Amino acid sequence: MSLSPDAVRSALAQVIDPHVQTDLVSAQSVRGVGVDGGKVAVELQLAYPAASWHETLAAQVRQVVGALPGVEAVTVAIGTRISAHRVQKDLTPLPEVKNIIAVASGKGGVGKSTTAVNLALALAAEGAQVGILDADIHGPSIPMMLGLQGKPESPDGKNIQPKLSHGLQAMSIGLFLGEDTPTIWRGPMTTQYLQQLLTTTLWQGLDYLIIDLPPGTGDIQLTLAQRVPVSAAIIVTTPQDIALLDAKKALKMFEKVEVPVLGIVENMAVHVCSNCGHAEHVFGAGGGEKMAAQYGVPLLGSLPLDIAIREQADAGAPTVVAQPESDIARSYRSIARQAAARLSQQAKNKSIAFPNIVIQNT
Repeated sequence: MSLSPDAVRSALAQVIDPHVQTDLVSAQSVRGVGVDGGKVAVELQLAYPAASWHETLAAQVRQVVGALPGVEAVTVAIGTRISAHRVQKDLTPLPEVKNIIAVASGKGGVGKSTTAVNLALALAAEGAQVGILDADIHGPSIPMMLGLQGKPESPDGKNIQPKLSHGLQAMSIGLFLGEDTPTIWRGPMTTQYLQQLLTTTLWQGLDYLIIDLPPGTGDIQLTLAQRVPVSAAIIVTTPQDIALLDAKKALKMFEKVEVPVLGIVENMAVHVCSNCGHAEHVFGAGGGEKMAAQYGVPLLGSLPLDIAIREQADAGAPTVVAQPESDIARSYRSIARQAAARLSQQAKNKSIAFPNIVIQNT
């Protein structure tokens, strides 16, 4: 019996995509199958960026397809097609921005901004076009973390160009202020400025815009939820009970305004002594996992309490770019892939019809 495309597709149905927890065929990731005698060509298209996983995926495909009778050679091409996804009712996506992901926490001091920056860099490292907006008007930290200096330029006196750093497009009120200049504004002025910063920045071809929110559930968070087209949110917490208590409030806020929560990131989960290797759960253990189970959202990953994360962010080169092959950087990239994959399973926004397609031979 001669080899058929249907037989190849049946074999591909045995390959599970761990990021969406289903097989390639059910996930509609198989774009094409070609059979020429004993030669088989498989074209896959993922709906989320996962460059660091492509080779592993290609190897799995070659293994299962290569085991079919009559197969002599298997070539695999993997592409990425990132779509715009549905936002809150009555809102439409921003021009040049397919998806906005809010990174939030209930309280300060949990490493939310550091996590937001590293996740943005991780998405970019996985193959997406990414921007980051510092929405912490009163405590902007993104400029330092990305090593940004100087005020943004304006081509027309009305709009502003985002700053570029490590492949990210970035914007923050901190770029317009000195390091020791406080933002002494009341709520309405703060929210108005945030909207202006978001809409007058000339973002260019972004698959994802990460918004680093200030802690809490106040004016800025409410403005974002009601007036900014957000596709989804990620909650950052530590295992500490008091941090979890506030993180739950942030999660419930997004639920009430109908913004899907992609999952929870547990920061500072464990500290490993650099001298003796002893591991200690300084802020408690298992809190993020319990919260995820309680609210039916995934725990996207746990990150350690490590001095290198702080030092690298302070130096303007966060871990994902400073030590891209480190275990911590791999954790950030894993979290980024899982979050993007979760978003890819949500309903699409059809007002943006033709996303970019990138094919990579593997």
